[in-house]
Amino acid sequence: MRIGIIAHLKYPIAEPFAGGLEMHTHLLARSLRDRGHAVTIFASSRSEPGLGLEAICSETAISTVGTAEAPDVAFFKEHHAYLSLMSELRHRRFDVIHNNSLHYIPVTMADSLPMPMVTTLHTPPFCWLESGIRLCRARNSAFVAVSNAVGTLWNHVLPADSVIMNGIDLDRFSFHPVPDAEAYLVWYGRIVPEKGLHLAIAAAKQVGLPLRIAGPILDEVYFRVQIAPHLGVDAIHVGHLAHGELAKLVAGARAFMCTPLWEEPYGLVVAEALACGVPVAAFARGAIPDILDDSCGVLAVPDDVDSLARSTLAALSLDRRACRRRAEQVCDAGRMIDAYEALYRRLVVGGDARLRLVGKTREDLLPPALTQQSKTVMEAPLHG
Repeated sequence: MRIGIIAHLKYPIAEPFAGGLEMHTHLLARSLRDRGHAVTIFASSRSEPGLGLEAICSETAISTVGTAEAPDVAFFKEHHAYLSLMSELRHRRFDVIHNNSLHYIPVTMADSLPMPMVTTLHTPPFCWLESGIRLCRARNSAFVAVSNAVGTLWNHVLPADSVIMNGIDLDRFSFHPVPDAEAYLVWYGRIVPEKGLHLAIAAAKQVGLPLRIAGPILDEVYFRVQIAPHLGVDAIHVGHLAHGELAKLVAGARAFMCTPLWEEPYGLVVAEALACGVPVAAFARGAIPDILDDSCGVLAVPDDVDSLARSTLAALSLDRRACRRRAEQVCDAGRMIDAYEALYRRLVVGGDARLRLVGKTREDLLPPALTQQSKTVMEAPLHG
């Protein structure tokens, strides 16, 4: 099939990934190309050329104007880039468009396209995307949630009865049956307030093991005020690592700490840690309780440092082989790609796309999630 993928524009779709959305989009494009599809990805200019890149602007997280003007410049830059793209796509020959952008323009203009469009919902509702979806009148549009938790949060806009679960390339996160001789905990991800790194640092001190931190600093004020003063021998920021270095760091840890302060849409970092054989201690938020079971992780009361410390201590005794098995059971990207291919084919041959959330979760993947529901319309971060 000829598949066009619309990426978001804040960061490039290239390694080292700024976050889970970049990784997911890269994996989707690469996997579809590996299966013989003709894939074109519409993304920012420093994205990986080998994905079939057609750059539509430079990444909008980088601005040459003053701080006060930067958000407005990014808004209009993205608006015009997507507007131009959607106008152009009316004359392009694609079988299906996959919208991974989180932007309102592609969904509001979907009815102008001659081909069907799939939109993946990667976050809880936020005002711009929710408004765009409410305005969408395209009968050949389908909306997919990345987890049961995300589907539940969108239920007031779309019927959240099924999902296509996210996944990871298990071959890129090799299993390590034994951790490094030097005992340490690991936390990695975007260093922003909603990821809760400051709580992981506090809990790690209670556990009595050093914490190694990896990831890009995307909120300088948060890092300077709440993180930097607590760095030292017991908490070390090793930087934003390339994939090989990151996989090695994670695989050597005794446990991985996951501390979201929002309803985590999926938690790719949890899947990656499990694939390496690393037990997980995590706040029970969003989709994380769907990924973890008692064999591979211990859930903590959200936002509770003492509970997280106890969960981390308990996770240290879990079987690393059981962690890898869990990743193989519920986190394999092959299942995700199978489901998207089946959806594309159904839409291309004229299947009914009016059933908004599509792609039944396979019985061997995950049971229905019992997650905390939130109907708050908020401006969610762009990545999982």
